[in-house]
Amino acid sequence: MSGYGTTIPAARPRTLTVGVEEEFLLLDHAEGRPALAAPAILALFDGDPCIKAEAMRYQLETVTGVCTDLAQVAEELSRHRALASRAAEELGCHLVACGIAPRQAPGLSALTADARYRELAARHGSLVASSCTCGCHVHVGIPSRELGVQILTRLRPYLATLLALSANSPIADGGDTGWVSRRHRQWSRWPTAAPPRVWRSAADYDAAVCRLIRRGRAMDERSVYFHARLSPRYPTVELRVMDTCLSVEDTLLMAAMARALVALAIADVARGVPVPTLSDRRIVAELNAAARHGLDALAVDPYTSRVMPHRDLLEILLPRLPEPEPIALLLQGLALRGTGAARQRTMWAQAGSPRRFAQLLAEATQA
Repeated sequence: MSGYGTTIPAARPRTLTVGVEEEFLLLDHAEGRPALAAPAILALFDGDPCIKAEAMRYQLETVTGVCTDLAQVAEELSRHRALASRAAEELGCHLVACGIAPRQAPGLSALTADARYRELAARHGSLVASSCTCGCHVHVGIPSRELGVQILTRLRPYLATLLALSANSPIADGGDTGWVSRRHRQWSRWPTAAPPRVWRSAADYDAAVCRLIRRGRAMDERSVYFHARLSPRYPTVELRVMDTCLSVEDTLLMAAMARALVALAIADVARGVPVPTLSDRRIVAELNAAARHGLDALAVDPYTSRVMPHRDLLEILLPRLPEPEPIALLLQGLALRGTGAARQRTMWAQAGSPRRFAQLLAEATQA
């Protein structure tokens, strides 16, 4: 990438920890349909905390440790995918990194036998049945919750860009949906799946979460699904807007971008850079456009208020970030291989059958 322009100096690098949660689908070998094999796979790992159950028995989640550099993130992502893929193959199914099931998934009959998921299904049955999708969640360590609330405000303009970069769910119900992230379309049906608001303090954030729970829009703090939030369990900001990424390299890019954007937000707070004034309506519109059109969708640069495609916004954003070189290399790699959605569409055109498409997805997940 070349021709970068910048209006402010790059932020000073800051060491921030990062952790990644990846959600995966299990598809059977015979027809590429969701396979209810997660309990049997998890039994093979005997409680290993790196591989966990998800809401449905055709899903798995892998979790990295708290990482201090991208090499550690890459090693753990690769190792967890390899372990889970081998276990899935032993039980006659594929592990695939895909934001939504390519063929129609079973409903609540596939629910994982867990008290929390049963309670969610009791409260939000139709949503649980129809919107069990797979996301990539990146946790970035923060010094305090007060600073975390300010970081959330400054992340708002970049949520659609993160979605566009990660988009990996164009195929659903046996065909091309016309969306690069059908997952976002589905997931946004949840009443709390929304951008963070502009809160003045951690107390204001907590009050907003409590209101959602009190009004029945969420079961508890963990089921408040803001696209970026203060983690209910860890001292982190958790970015949740991204699709599960097709390859380790794609996920590594999202981890690097998330950490860099948090570091940039911290630097902007310290320097007194004005908070971007984008409305909730504008941010939601950008998210919907990114879910439909990916990197070609339009976005507002929060520093200059110029409107441009996300791919151009990335050109301008890059030199503002701390330590931009690894991200530049990862973006170059993505430009060469295409986004997950683009690669899925190529595989779908080549596959000839859902069975073969599932196999190609599994191979790409491990590539």
